[in-house]
Amino acid sequence: MQQELNNPKVLKAWTFYDWANSVYSLSIASAIFPAFYEEFTPKSVEIMGWSIKNTALYSYGLSLAFLIIVAIVPLLSGIADSRGVKKPYMRFFVALGSLGCSALFWFQGSNIFFGLACFMLATVGWGASLVFYNAYLPEIASPDRFDRLSARGYTMGYIGSVLLLILNLMFIMKSDWFGLPSPKESTLAFRVGFLTVGIWWMGWSLYPLWVLPKDRKTSKSSPIWKGYQELKQVFLSLREMPQTQRYLAAFFVYTMGVQTVIYVAALFGKNVLELESKDMIITILLIQLIGIAGAYFFAWLADKKGNRYSLSATLAIWVLVCILAYFLEPRKPMQFFGLACLVGTVMGGVQSLSRATYAKLIPGDKDNTSYFSFYEVAEKLAIVLGTLCWGLIDNISGDMRNSILLLMVFFLIGMVLLRRVNSPKLAARS
Repeated sequence: MQQELNNPKVLKAWTFYDWANSVYSLSIASAIFPAFYEEFTPKSVEIMGWSIKNTALYSYGLSLAFLIIVAIVPLLSGIADSRGVKKPYMRFFVALGSLGCSALFWFQGSNIFFGLACFMLATVGWGASLVFYNAYLPEIASPDRFDRLSARGYTMGYIGSVLLLILNLMFIMKSDWFGLPSPKESTLAFRVGFLTVGIWWMGWSLYPLWVLPKDRKTSKSSPIWKGYQELKQVFLSLREMPQTQRYLAAFFVYTMGVQTVIYVAALFGKNVLELESKDMIITILLIQLIGIAGAYFFAWLADKKGNRYSLSATLAIWVLVCILAYFLEPRKPMQFFGLACLVGTVMGGVQSLSRATYAKLIPGDKDNTSYFSFYEVAEKLAIVLGTLCWGLIDNISGDMRNSILLLMVFFLIGMVLLRRVNSPKLAARS
């Protein structure tokens, strides 16, 4: 039975998973956890006789988490496609991710490997759940709704994550209001913030998991390798879709830069610019608020000028961001705040447009879990390579500024590759 498209109730429920899971992206991946990690963990760790910087170890742990996602998601999404069951897998990874965040309550800083393990579990849960979530987009909305619905989802995520981050920021800056010891005396205020993320994520996910369309179950049984066969079939089908193939090549390169920025910005601010934790969190909060307007602006620009033009504009701004970040001076938070405004302008736009552009370029008459699995695998492999390269350059050179130059190269190459995409599906609507 064909799923009804553009049902307002279903579209609203879909956007609420962005509201639910984006607290991980903001509080755990971008703001509170990186600031806590850099401040309270040992500056270097000995592993098998090798001395590794704590910031480089963070990058390596992040790379490993996304490598795990790359390995397991094709298996699960292929089975979900053949058996017609998305929700059970989405539900499982929601639980895994939210529990990983909650377990960080017991991370004290000295137990660095426990903290990284919980962070990795949360990352795996978040990344894997998005495969099944994103696959609903072509099943619940018509192509003309993709750009605005995707932007609406990201906006919901920004608003929800900002609200919770404000609360967590109050725990840290005004801990006495809540009967908590000062962050200078104890890590409890930070750790309570980790717990609230897990509770928020799990609680708000119940709404979309209840309302999103029922699975189209089949009696077909699938072998354990079915997921990889599905991924291979998607890869082979791209030969017949040259525009999609070209877009994915561009996306893979530029998202190495975008996603690495998301995960290491706080570490850069703390380690290189020597900013206070509260300044870092305020900066990340500023990025989110501006990102709401940015997501809608670039969706509007895509309507007027087309998706390729709008995405190219975001990448040009990213190049400027890298140049400015390289020359920032330590202990001058106002400079970093100014750069954050620029980052916020393009952060939401490039993410929402990337998802919507891909949705326009894949077949709309098929079960799309495998296609979005391929998209997620490409994105996660990009994160693996981006964060791994960042960590290697950081550990070898001892200066994160050198890693910024690599990110600029990613954005420049992405711009060049994007110029090869000329699909009429990405043309301006007005």
